Amino acid sequence: MDVRALRYFVEVVERQSFTRAAEALHVTQPTISKMVRALEDELGGPLLIRDGRRLQLTDAGRVVLERGRAVLAEVGRLRCDVAEVEGLARGELTVGIPPTAGPYFAPVIGVYRRRHPGVTLRLREQGARALEAGVAAGELDIGVTLLPLARPELTAHLAQLSVARQSVVALFPRARAPAHPGPVALAELAGLPFVMYEDDFALPRLIADGCRAAGFEPEIAAQSRYWDFIGDLVGADVGVAILPAHVAGRVDPARVDCRPLASPTLVWELGLVWRQGYLSRAARAWLDCCRDAAPLSPGNPLP
Repeated sequence: MDVRALRYFVEVVERQSFTRAAEALHVTQPTISKMVRALEDELGGPLLIRDGRRLQLTDAGRVVLERGRAVLAEVGRLRCDVAEVEGLARGELTVGIPPTAGPYFAPVIGVYRRRHPGVTLRLREQGARALEAGVAAGELDIGVTLLPLARPELTAHLAQLSVARQSVVALFPRARAPAHPGPVALAELAGLPFVMYEDDFALPRLIADGCRAAGFEPEIAAQSRYWDFIGDLVGADVGVAILPAHVAGRVDPARVDCRPLASPTLVWELGLVWRQGYLSRAARAWLDCCRDAAPLSPGNPLP
């Protein structure tokens, strides 16, 4: 059933005139007459009876008028809801963020909430591998991960946007820090126990690849999902760690010595991923906030 036919019919009844209904709807009178006749044909009988200069409803016409008004009201609410979503007055966005990236994205979340208070923002804290899979499966609208992807088989299915590049640093227990000042070569960590993120995070892959390039396999003493606990473990002399510079700067300097890494320099490149194809307006607004937010130009970026 054509909603326009219902609207024309209701307008004719309320204005008691095909001519006045046509003027109100900015269409021709023959168009109104044709649509009302088509509605009658579809419903199997007359809806209006002309009684002199007045229009009277048949029994079927009274039913159609009542139900038609309800349908048109619901259509109006539907259009209003869609308009509000398009204007980000309401909506929903689910974003996956690994704990390492939390300090970066807390300011972005603040910007997003101020700009779009009507959007329900749901956050999931997971490792990069799980986040990438969640985005590919449609469970997450946007995921934060390290680039290149931890799951390269998903590359063809996920769009990517690099938002920050930063060097990583080595963390030593204060009592075991190298005697020489300044940067350390990755090879100097050979034979030392490592404290790392759990395997579903992307950073352990980056560290392991760097260690192998330096000629050794990292010996893992402990793993955690949380950067602050990793810092505590280093401070407790459980092992050394490698973390992004913005995270390393938050550990206790009285117990942990942070040194830049050299030979080779490992690059922590933070990116956003989403499914190829449709991207909701709420998700596009998130990308805008990420581009605009100053915290994505951190204090120790790569040149």
